Amino acid sequence: MRRREFITLLGGAAAGWPLAARAQRAAMLVVGFLSTQSLDAWAERLRAFRQGLKDTGYVEGENVAIEYRFAENQIDRLPALAAELVRRKVAVIATSGGNASVLAAKAATTTIPIVFTASEDPVRLGLVASLARPGGNLTGVNFFNAELAAKRLEFLRELVPGLSRVAVLVNPANASTKETTLRDVEPAARAIGLQIQVVNASTSREVNAAFANFVHERPGALFVGTDPFFSNRRIQLVHLATLHKIPAAYTGRLFPEIGGLMSYGSDIMDAFRQVGVYTGRILKGANPADLPVVQSSKFELVINAETARMLGLNVSPTLLAHADEVIE
Repeated sequence: MRRREFITLLGGAAAGWPLAARAQRAAMLVVGFLSTQSLDAWAERLRAFRQGLKDTGYVEGENVAIEYRFAENQIDRLPALAAELVRRKVAVIATSGGNASVLAAKAATTTIPIVFTASEDPVRLGLVASLARPGGNLTGVNFFNAELAAKRLEFLRELVPGLSRVAVLVNPANASTKETTLRDVEPAARAIGLQIQVVNASTSREVNAAFANFVHERPGALFVGTDPFFSNRRIQLVHLATLHKIPAAYTGRLFPEIGGLMSYGSDIMDAFRQVGVYTGRILKGANPADLPVVQSSKFELVINAETARMLGLNVSPTLLAHADEVIE
């Protein structure tokens, strides 16, 4: 081959490389991820979600792209963010961070498959026709955190001797979750002889104000309701509870891992991994209408023994036997 011909062929091949790369990127499947929270706050859950995708053969940046939309706890932004993903023509939308995100996605499309996480009954929320056969373009994981409120309250009473009055922290900006939490907590408290005081907080400033009131009112303990906002503000909540020496029960292990007293709830990381698995299965051609809603079966009681000692609380052998993890 003459040198000039070789250069011509090489030049032609090089010219085709960018085109091939563009074609590969254009052909890559795209998943939308919609959350009420922020990227930083959801980092661990995103790792679990990506692991679920990987379990089904999809790796971000290799054969699937993920378009992230985070509302940064500004729930009114969710409809616009969901509409962006629809215009992007993503193959699947995965939602997280409470009911508001999945409801925004549901309102934005009736055709793009949606995989959700829900802490309360998705049938009652109108997301699916039934758990066994969702019947539409939505399916996902129900991790029961709201329904576990009664059991969490029982563990808190067992941990705090002589407990008679509990402050229940809820987010009024998330009406559905607030309603569910109180619906579960109020009868459970009556059944075990506890009085509850409902405290509202939907901003960081209101959380500070709530704890300032606790200093004067001195409830026996604090029950933090299920809400993405509280998960996002967990450092603030744990710090204030520690500062004011208030025994507090939380929804998940992320709280006791940073010094919170105790948590009881579903294994959230497993739930997010399952969302990734369902997303991958849909990318492979599964119909969300035929994928049963997964009901979380992993529940965990986590106790921070160091925090208990700081509060002067003795963890009973019975409670220790129930605990899935005791943090020393």
